[in-house]
Amino acid sequence: MQRVNIFDTTLRDGEQSAGVSLNPYEKLEIAKQLEKLGVDIMEAGFPASSKGDFHAVKEIAGQIRSLSVTGLARSVQGDIDAAWEALKEGAYPRIHLFLATSDIHMQYKLKMTPQQVIETAVASVHYASQLFPVIQWSAEDACRTKLPFLAEIVERVISAGATVINIPDTVGYISPAEYGKIFSYLKENVPNIHKAVLSAHCHDDLGMATSNSLAAIQHGAGQVECTVNGIGERAGNASLEEIAVSLHIRKDYYRAETAIKLEEIKKSSDLVGKLTGMVVPPNKAVVGRNAFAHESGIHQDGVLKEKTTYEIITPQLVGVNENSLVLGKHSGRHAFGKKLMELGFDLQKEELNQLFSIFKKLSEKKKEFSDEDITALVFDEKFSNGEAAFELLSLQVHYGSSGVPAASVTLKSDKGMIAEAATGGGSVEAIYATLERCTGVKIDLLDYRIQSNGGGKDAFAQVFVRISMFDKEISGRGIAQDVLEASAKAYLHAVNKYYVKFENSEGLKATI
Repeated sequence: MQRVNIFDTTLRDGEQSAGVSLNPYEKLEIAKQLEKLGVDIMEAGFPASSKGDFHAVKEIAGQIRSLSVTGLARSVQGDIDAAWEALKEGAYPRIHLFLATSDIHMQYKLKMTPQQVIETAVASVHYASQLFPVIQWSAEDACRTKLPFLAEIVERVISAGATVINIPDTVGYISPAEYGKIFSYLKENVPNIHKAVLSAHCHDDLGMATSNSLAAIQHGAGQVECTVNGIGERAGNASLEEIAVSLHIRKDYYRAETAIKLEEIKKSSDLVGKLTGMVVPPNKAVVGRNAFAHESGIHQDGVLKEKTTYEIITPQLVGVNENSLVLGKHSGRHAFGKKLMELGFDLQKEELNQLFSIFKKLSEKKKEFSDEDITALVFDEKFSNGEAAFELLSLQVHYGSSGVPAASVTLKSDKGMIAEAATGGGSVEAIYATLERCTGVKIDLLDYRIQSNGGGKDAFAQVFVRISMFDKEISGRGIAQDVLEASAKAYLHAVNKYYVKFENSEGLKATI
């Protein structure tokens, strides 16, 4: 069996999804779950892009000790220096350098000749090799690069010190057969290719990211780059869970395996989905709500007689708990703490006590708490209030079918208390108009989504928003029993995340 390394880029390429912005607390929580999941390499961010990203990468590298944490860098000395400062305290530091190699990128973006591109790539790898023990080099837009030139530059960067060579399908252009041939070509035409591990990085613009990644493995790739839930730029990246489960279920065909702990997949998916605000589609392979649902009478009959008639993946394989313990108003601190541990939350005693107090208060109104409810409670308390520029103290909404909806809000900020009121065409519009007055900033609402966290009339309401502030798109979420309160929390969460993430930021983005 071939051993394939999983390079997870949820925290870098995944976070570049439109409207997604994670604060340092959220990134660290995802990083800890990725460690439990068993990824081999974790791309924690792009250190040179902003102070916030630099500190997040540095914090993750300092706390994640069982795997290699890496950061992205352009082929310039400043980026390499920033990456080293962020990663040098990591257990197994490595750098991920990239430079475009296709004609269209060299001519229109880089405005460099092929020889200049080779010289730049070699110089950056040589410089990075003086700092980092492991260097990964990526040929941006490799799949639209002429193969002889690709082979030449790969040979040169390996000679300069690169030990992992990544062949990205940057724009999701290629087909599995074509992609596999690139890996075979490099293995046959690069004399020193045996000194490096070949890596695949696929985007899903034509819906073939997972298929392309599997094709690369069949043609010699020893590493695949992917994200949880397949999130990422445009249509997203190759899906980690689809690749890992495909290799497991069809090990007879692919003859390859990973170190992924499959039972941690659903937990990882839920965490990333909630913290990014990117809801997993019901029909998403492996982790979607309908992945194990059977509506057809013929299917139901078959599954009841023998599950393997229509199920090739069991819920238990990916960590779906079908017998979850439901907590209620009579549940004690011990049961509550045990449930949090089962859900994968590692909380300090003070955090546990605070959450239990909130849980008991809510249980006076809400009869039962499912796993989803408890998870939502932790997310709301642990991730929505850190480093808040504004804190919601009170909200009142006045609505009548014959009147004009109005809202009044009181916030707490570093400048003191802020109280404002405004009207709108509906209750939510009135709330957001009031909050815009409170913040004193022009804010455009780009997206607003509401969903129930579970069943029953007392279910938590979850609201996801995407806003634009100072030409930056940012997402937020809010959870409460009242949908209007959840709406206000989501809006403020997005505003607060802006101040944490984008203040003093250069706003750099990279697409490989």
